[in-house]
Amino acid sequence: MAAWFTPEELTAIALSLKVALVAAMGSLPVGVAVAWLLARRRFPGKALLDALVHLPLVLPPVVMGYALLVMLGTEGPVGRWLHDVLGITLAFRWTGAALACAVMGFPLMVRAIRLSIENVDRRLEQAAATLGAAPWRVFLTVTLPLAWPGLVAGAALAFAKALGEFGATITFVSAIPGETQTLSSAIYGLMQVPGGEAGIWRLALVSLAISLGALLLSEWLVRRPRRAEED
Repeated sequence: MAAWFTPEELTAIALSLKVALVAAMGSLPVGVAVAWLLARRRFPGKALLDALVHLPLVLPPVVMGYALLVMLGTEGPVGRWLHDVLGITLAFRWTGAALACAVMGFPLMVRAIRLSIENVDRRLEQAAATLGAAPWRVFLTVTLPLAWPGLVAGAALAFAKALGEFGATITFVSAIPGETQTLSSAIYGLMQVPGGEAGIWRLALVSLAISLGALLLSEWLVRRPRRAEED
């Protein structure tokens, strides 16, 4: 494999996998909580929360990246506090790329998990509550196990989205080789270089293979328990 790719390309591939995995797994707990809230609770401002969750789908990615830069950059209100108090810097770091990717993939994750939770038979939850189970126990022992295909699908969608994210990441963290240059930004960089077509095709095929593999694995994991029940 090393003979097919340059060291810079291998670094971009490894960094993209790390960023996408951290983005998907790091946002999963929040995604589950928000999806459950939207699926199972009624409260003032629910429509507004739903709209905010889906906002990254309709806003240009560059706008989301700029908003992150303004808020979380070292001169931003939140970013300055993180830097001065906790010593955390997100702008122009791979962790910032993971955050930007998590924000952009969050709507897809929440939608998949929410639909799965809504399909869970509420009578099963009510039966568990009638037997004395606390709400958190009902969620962990009834809702979550039955909705887990949605969790898998949501995480896979967020991973695939993170792998292909470009606008938000390049605005928030730029494309620093070895630090924030992911597959998408590496491909964009090669487009500016004469004779970079071969590298573009190599990285594009890698991106396609990884994203397709993640989606197929998700589909297989979702359908596996259904096949077991039918057998």
